[in-house]
This record gives sequence, structure tokens and C-alpha cells, in this order.
Amino acid sequence: MRMHRGSSKGDRAETRPPESLPLSASPARVRVTIELTRAGAVVRHRRTVPVGTPVRSLLREFGQRAEGSAVLVEGTPVPLDTPLERPVTLVVVPTFSGG
Repeated sequence: MRMHRGSSKGDRAETRPPESLPLSASPARVRVTIELTRAGAVVRHRRTVPVGTPVRSLLREFGQRAEGSAVLVEGTPVPLDTPLERPVTLVVVPTFSGG
């Protein structure tokens, strides 16, 4: 009597080699340009990040306080939890400064 694969009962004469699974594809990535503005100066950075990375995570990577910044895409403010899904330029404007 043959039992299904993984059964502890039945014929053990047949030994199967381990299965080889293909490596999964690398996650899709997107190119993002960040323009950090402060005191009239603009500093540009470019990064390639995985698709779906939230804007907030990218700001933290540059040492920006997300809650103290306004982020604009083509002149329109975007929520900090917006996932990055296409090539885009983010304009980051601090909304307050310490003192």
C-alpha cells in the first residue's frame, strides 16, 4: 500500500532527492529624486528604492523629521504614508525649525 508523500507509514524503499526551488525575482525598484529645501538652498539626492516604500521611510533615511516636513509632488502635498510606485521628484520643505 502506498501512502501520500510525507506519510510515516508505507513503503520507504523509494527516496526522493530534495527539490530545488528557483530563486525568486528581485523586488521591483523605482528611482526617486529628493529636493531638500532649507533657507533658499536646494540639495538634490537620488535614490533607487523598492516599489511601495513609504515617503516617510525615505525622509528618515536622509535625517529629515517627517512630521516636521511638507512633501510635494508636482506642487501638490502628498501624505507621508504614500507608497512610491513610479519615478518621482519629491520636494521636501521643513514646516518648522528648532531654536
